[in-house]
Order: sequence, then C-alpha cells, then structure tokens
Amino acid sequence: MLEHKFATRLNSFKSNWLQNSKPSVMDIIKRASSVKGLTHVDLNYPDHAEPSLKDITKYARESGLKINGLAMRYYTNPSFKLGAFTNPEKKIRQEAIDLTKKAIDGLREINSNLLTVWLGQDGFDYGFQVDYKKIWNDEIQAIKEIAEYDKECFISIEYKPNEPRAYSLLSNLGTTLLAIKEINLDNIGVTIDFAHILYSNEQPALVAALIDKHSKILGLHLNDGYGKRDDGLMVGSVHQLATIELLYYVAKTNYDGPIYFDTFPDTTNMDPVKECELNIETVKKQLKLVNKLLLNNELTTAIENQDSITSHRIFNSILYP
Repeated sequence: MLEHKFATRLNSFKSNWLQNSKPSVMDIIKRASSVKGLTHVDLNYPDHAEPSLKDITKYARESGLKINGLAMRYYTNPSFKLGAFTNPEKKIRQEAIDLTKKAIDGLREINSNLLTVWLGQDGFDYGFQVDYKKIWNDEIQAIKEIAEYDKECFISIEYKPNEPRAYSLLSNLGTTLLAIKEINLDNIGVTIDFAHILYSNEQPALVAALIDKHSKILGLHLNDGYGKRDDGLMVGSVHQLATIELLYYVAKTNYDGPIYFDTFPDTTNMDPVKECELNIETVKKQLKLVNKLLLNNELTTAIENQDSITSHRIFNSILYP
C-alpha cells in the first residue's frame, strides 16, 4: 500500500507570483507549505542551496515540510551544454562529477540520502557528432564514481528521451537499466516520471514492473501529457486509467517514498497552490481505487488470463459505482 506522502516541484510555486521582487527559496517554501496535504519538497542543486541547505531544511521543517532529497541540475555551468558526464573535455566532466559529490555532501548535512540525477545535457544532436561507445563509457564511469562516493546515498536516475539535447543518452528504460546493470551497485535505482514514459513511447505500469524486477524504484513523479513532449499537466488529466494502473503496480513493490508532482502550473500562470491541492486530491481518490483493486481476486484472475473484458468491467464498476 502506498502511503499518503506527497512532494512537489518547488519551482512550480514561482507561478503567478504576486510580489515585484524575485522570490527566494524560503519564499517559495513558505508558499508551498500552504498546500493542504503536502508533506515534502525536493530541492534542486545547486539552484536551491542558498543561503545554505541546513538553513533551508530548518525553515522547511518549521513550515511543516520535510526535504525528500536533492535533484541535480547541470545548467548552471554553460560548459555543461555540450555534456556534463559526457563532455568531450575531461576537466569539465570532472567538474560535473565534483558538483554532484558536493550535493551528496549536502545530503549528509541535512540527514537525507536521495539524489535524483537527470542527465538532460548528456546526449547528442547530430550524426557524426559523438563517439557513442566513448560517451557511454564516460557516462557509466561518472555515475559509478558518484555512487561509490557514498554508498549510503541512493542515486536515482530520471531518464528522459530528449530536451535539452535532441537525443538523451539515457533516453528510455532499456538504456537506463543497462547502465545500472553495468555499474552493478546496490545504491542506484530509477525515478519514474509519468510524462517522460509517455513520450518515450513506453507503458507506465510495465516500466514500474520491470524496474522492480531488475533494479529499484527510488522516485515516483506523477504528471500527465499527450506523449509528444514533457507537458507537465495535472495528474490524471489525460491518462487516468494508465495512472491508476501505474499506482496499482507500484503499490505491489517496496517503494515507500513520497509521490512527487512534477507539474508545470507556471506554464500557463495557474495558481500553484490550488493546482497542487487538486493533484493531491486526485491521487488520494486514485489510491482508494487502487486499494480496492488490489483486494479484488477476480481482477487478479482476469489479469492472469489476459481477460481484458472482465478486468475493465471490474475497473469500471469501482470507478463508476
């Protein structure tokens, strides 16, 4: 059973900002703390590390929120545009590795142990641009180095097909699991991002099942979209059945972290507090359905027999009583 722990993308709360001045991290956390039912936030690193991770964590705690972990961002250094771990220059690759190690040091300071790594800068844009085997080896060695730096820290890979590069090196579940298999360390796993899965042309529940079989789920990002890009829409707004099926299969795993809303209310200047509250409300209702589905032996039998008519009749009877 999935617990009712909910985290959110902190930068969402810059949306529709009413003050003239640029909001600080503390300002954003304060606004997020007004969301009913929100329990955690993630901090981007190094973006959200000032004045200090300790001060931010203390303020979040006083505001009623816990820090779920840190999410690496490699866009602070313009040199990383050509790659962080896969940059052609060894010095720049090491800068990216060292920056990541600083994030792990920061996690130690705030008694957290989850680092989400999104390697959007690691990839290519043109034919004859890269030596594919070399950048693969550079990627593997870099991830291995940061994972070995502190084996008590969990490194969670969040894969994505593209953006900002035309092709990401870790673009789908297959390449991600292959990388994890090569690295062969117990503190590496995968962050599921619903919209990323959609436009990787993958099936969310299958992704969850395969991660659970071959690695571990370390993060669960919910959102929605139309499968052509990272839309970041509200949960269940397009793919309701697929979202519920994903939650059904994640509930069968050992995942016990928060459900994180990686949505973009700032794209259309929505009220981020109301948007986040609706996401929480939606997922709570979905989890009630999931709990009923998990206890339904007839559904289990229908799935075993690949009997789609029966399984959908059961699903519909619970969804539309």
